[in-house]
Amino acid sequence: MRRRVAALLLVLGASFGLVACSTPRPPVNGRVPEPPASAPALTRVAAQVDVVGPRGPMNQASREQALRAAAAQGKAELLKRQIAAMSSFGDVDLYAGNEASLLVDGPATFAAMFAAIGQARRQIVLESYIIEDADVSQRLADLLLQRRAQGVEVALMYDAIGSMGTQDAYFDRMRQGGIAVCAFNPVNPLKRARYHKITHRDHRKILVVDGETGFTGGINISAVYSSGSGGFGSRGSSRPPQPAAASGADGEAGKEGKAGDNGWRDTMIQVRGPATRALHTMFREVWAQQQCEGTVAAIEPPAGPPPGRQLMRVIPSTPQDTENRIYTLLLGSIRAAQRSVYLTMAYFAPGQDMVDALCQAADRGVDVQLILPSRSDFSPVMHAGRSHYERLLKSGVRIHELQEAVLHAKTAVIDGVVSTVGSSNMDWRSFVYNNEVNAVVLGEDFGDAMTRMFERDRAASQAIDLRRWQDRGVWQRGKEFFSRMFEQWW
Repeated sequence: MRRRVAALLLVLGASFGLVACSTPRPPVNGRVPEPPASAPALTRVAAQVDVVGPRGPMNQASREQALRAAAAQGKAELLKRQIAAMSSFGDVDLYAGNEASLLVDGPATFAAMFAAIGQARRQIVLESYIIEDADVSQRLADLLLQRRAQGVEVALMYDAIGSMGTQDAYFDRMRQGGIAVCAFNPVNPLKRARYHKITHRDHRKILVVDGETGFTGGINISAVYSSGSGGFGSRGSSRPPQPAAASGADGEAGKEGKAGDNGWRDTMIQVRGPATRALHTMFREVWAQQQCEGTVAAIEPPAGPPPGRQLMRVIPSTPQDTENRIYTLLLGSIRAAQRSVYLTMAYFAPGQDMVDALCQAADRGVDVQLILPSRSDFSPVMHAGRSHYERLLKSGVRIHELQEAVLHAKTAVIDGVVSTVGSSNMDWRSFVYNNEVNAVVLGEDFGDAMTRMFERDRAASQAIDLRRWQDRGVWQRGKEFFSRMFEQWW
């Protein structure tokens, strides 16, 4: 825990100008357009998006076919409205023919990741904010070294702040075994020719094996994910999470640190299909930007039919973006919502525009529900988020705080047809300072699985009652007030 506090002080010191001055700016420049009044025709929607399939970019007829397949899952009008809303504020790149599966908590995630690594034939690329020198990380290192010894190309990138407590010997062992290892933005600027501000961190979690199977979401390579989160677990694509051995979560320096008694609650997504290319490209781009040693080879996708039928987006963000695409996705989708907004967020310091969007959705009759933490390893963000509760509750937003487990998931399902799992929190550090990535699955099948996962989390949560909340004490109100003052720094 001590090293996490040290990392926090370092990053906050940088934010306040003690290390490198960086003034927060709004995550979106300009105004997000209003959603369409009604769902446009499918032909018009297809003309507004770019779709990549297993064989590359699709023509108009193929795009219509891919959108028609997603719409056939159900709620076609809601899906078309949501895609039209996305296209109204920027380019929309879709990937068709994917298989997408939810991975709930650490054990399910590590089992799936290690299985994929064990089957690698050509290449493994792994990017994680934290790679912690713990049992799970040692198992990972052993497996990567085995695959490298068998001729598989392996490249690993970790964030220098997030992994600052890990001994150099851990990474040196892999380097000696032929694995390409790179630290993102080392604390010592002499260790990298091109040095960025210390506030710029790589918060992504990406694994891509053979260019075929990809993983992303909120789970780091950390011991806090190795235990249960109070009865959660299992995986599924269009199936509900089954009762199974539950698991843990994360510990990200600066915010994420010590696990609770019952573990951490988090989510990843496993993808097979064209969307995996986007994750692979992101890794190679950051590797080159950081001037890491060696070159990560491009890899041709496998031939053959598509592995699934899911329509997806993969949305990256960086501090250099003029507009944060993850933020605009969430804001635009909430504004376009007609039936439901179910949001699960570990760090909720949303800013005024997002609070307005949530309240306005509830005011027009949309079922808006939030699952937020009841305890946190970084309480200022939790208190800043709680400062918005009264207004949200008065507008009809239902708020639930997860009990027992530490919440670290960053997921949303909107109108049952737009589902997102990723690394980005709803706070200014994610929107302004970090490299982040969110996977978005379009369609009712995956939306149903996300909704059932939300319902299970809600059953393990305590609802916040407006009248009781208004009776909270002066000390609690004071913490909210002062945390809200610095909301844009969290």
